[in-house]
Amino acid sequence: MDATRILVVDDEPDIEDLVTQNFRRQVRKGELSFVFARDGLHALEVMREHPDVAMVLSDINMPRMDGLALLEQLNERYQDVKTVIVSAYGDMGNIRTAMNRGAFDFVVKPIELDDLRTTIDKTLAHLDQFRQLQQDKATAEKARATLSRYFSPQVASALAEDPNCLSLGGERRFATFLFTDLTNFTTLVESTEPDTVVELLNRYLDQLAQIVFAHDGTVMKVVGDALQAIFGAPLEQRDHAERAVACALAIDGFATDFQAEMNAEGIPLGITRIGVNTGSAIIGNFGGAHFFDYTAYGDAVNIAARLESANKQLGTHVCVSQSVVDLCPAFKGRPAGSLILKGKTRALEAYEPMADDRASSEATARYREAFKLLETGDPTARQAFAALVGQYDEDPLTMFHLGRFYQGRVEARSSSTRSEGRGPSFTNGPSPSRHTNCRTRPRGAPSQSRNSIDAPMTPCRTPCKLALE
Repeated sequence: MDATRILVVDDEPDIEDLVTQNFRRQVRKGELSFVFARDGLHALEVMREHPDVAMVLSDINMPRMDGLALLEQLNERYQDVKTVIVSAYGDMGNIRTAMNRGAFDFVVKPIELDDLRTTIDKTLAHLDQFRQLQQDKATAEKARATLSRYFSPQVASALAEDPNCLSLGGERRFATFLFTDLTNFTTLVESTEPDTVVELLNRYLDQLAQIVFAHDGTVMKVVGDALQAIFGAPLEQRDHAERAVACALAIDGFATDFQAEMNAEGIPLGITRIGVNTGSAIIGNFGGAHFFDYTAYGDAVNIAARLESANKQLGTHVCVSQSVVDLCPAFKGRPAGSLILKGKTRALEAYEPMADDRASSEATARYREAFKLLETGDPTARQAFAALVGQYDEDPLTMFHLGRFYQGRVEARSSSTRSEGRGPSFTNGPSPSRHTNCRTRPRGAPSQSRNSIDAPMTPCRTPCKLALE
């Protein structure tokens, strides 16, 4: 540890001998180091030569620049330096002025050595506390800056105040999970200059993170072009599902505009797909002494990822589960279908959330009517979807359902059959997206071998069910 340097400013010729003689033990031990100046101007020169000066011991009455003027200069230029004023016993006016101008303490002449030692010790102890506070502040600011890369400002502030929230370990929590993916990004990387890809991806991911933070979400991971976020942890949020849906719509809005901007510049950027699911998962910090990762594990997380992928078959940008819709009293959107995810036997109801104007449009109202016909097995469902496509030919989800009719994946049954509770069903025709991992099967039927996905299948009695790998 370096010696603490003290500047003594006094025009008396014997002051240097007095100080070095009485503090020689501390100097020999390397605890203290003294430098000297004859007046205020000289003191400023010494300060420039020794920027590590921690304390100034200054007389008031000196030629060229007195101690009060020096005090003002020190306060302006060296805010971390503490100044102790030395003055005559009866000079209380100057002492009061010095204290009002920021002096840390004062010593009266003739100097009592014990009093001087006590004052120096007290001043240096204060400096140590001050430096520790500065170090703690810098550490806290660094930690907050690190937290701000993953958490919203509100969450980061709360975690900075309670660091125990980020200790290793996890707990089972009920939360909402959001996954994004940028389509055809690998192809884009292979065909685009590296500088362009880096600039594009940084801008894209930065905006996605800002949108997540704006909805008080937490970024769990960024893997390539994909982002994973969580709502409802580490801090509890009663409206975590609503925040996640609003976030998904905001991301979709940005991503759509960004894609159009890049395409106009000749960069073939794809669409952004988003999946959202609510459920129970183990959430916390996982890792060790040198690395930790705030993340979540569980079926609810996996389903969010599968819903993101389901957008590819459905033609949607955003796909959310029934568990999300159940927690959003004011949810606006439309049903997309019943999905059977890999490893599942029960169907998962999926929905496409929408902004207010689109959700209240005539096209969406007519889609809901057509979908209800499809759900109930009404043979007029095909005509309803065909009419929709004829009028609104830019809706991929409508075309997806109609395409299943024309490709033989939905069988319209007679009214007598429907009266027995049997609606239109999916047969094993090719998927409109030609995605070989998407197929349909009867409820409760065993999944087929990966090597026989094109084998004949029994028609499904549930009209809107999709089996997804």
